[in-house]
Amino acid sequence: MRFKGKNVLVTGAARRIGRAISLAFAQAGADIIAHYNHSASEADELAREIRSMGRNCSISSHDMSDSASTQKWFSSVLKQSGKLDILVNSASEYSEGGYDALEAGALERSMAIHVLSPIAMIQAMHRQGRQGIVVNMLDTRITDRDDAHATYHLAKRSLFTLTRDLAVTMAPQLRINAVAPGIILPPPGKDEAWIDRMKATNPMKRSGSVEDVVDAVIYLAAARFVTGVVIYVDGGRHMRGNRYGL
Repeated sequence: MRFKGKNVLVTGAARRIGRAISLAFAQAGADIIAHYNHSASEADELAREIRSMGRNCSISSHDMSDSASTQKWFSSVLKQSGKLDILVNSASEYSEGGYDALEAGALERSMAIHVLSPIAMIQAMHRQGRQGIVVNMLDTRITDRDDAHATYHLAKRSLFTLTRDLAVTMAPQLRINAVAPGIILPPPGKDEAWIDRMKATNPMKRSGSVEDVVDAVIYLAAARFVTGVVIYVDGGRHMRGNRYGL
């Protein structure tokens, strides 16, 4: 029960990796605040499962692309929970489109979801005046080119910079780290054939599991002398063409 008595907010908690992270913290004793946007039924199901473990779980809906209202929403979450110990920024949107068709509105939306809303929450968390932990979810492709998902790539690269900068700015009150998954789950609209095709893109020639990512998040939440670190859960893919540029 490593996190007994801790309150954990996971954004994008209703599905995929966010769901697994929420369940892992609950299994380790934490009470969960599960954020969702459109996945209301999945969030309800997650809450029931967590409550069946004997843990508290509240669900809260917010559109992270409306970053102007994120601080107000987050303040309400803090007021209702009384305190927040751990924030996991997992909410994401994987938009296709290259640089040749990049539009300002699409980039602004991605930056709001991946950068502006997270920084608003981290700032508010810092103002609590309490020790806290932040884990940001990145993507191993921040170390490479991804011109097929330009807005997503630019925003995740910015979240990487935010992680490193705020780890210094918000210390020692907040510890801020990140996890960058590689080939773990097929993107929305893809199937297991996509996983099979992509295995060859990392030195280990295989895919990872959601549990591998969860283990990294839990480690960073528990590692009291670690901040400003990105753990690449990607079978070594981040070294491709970037072996010494970490």
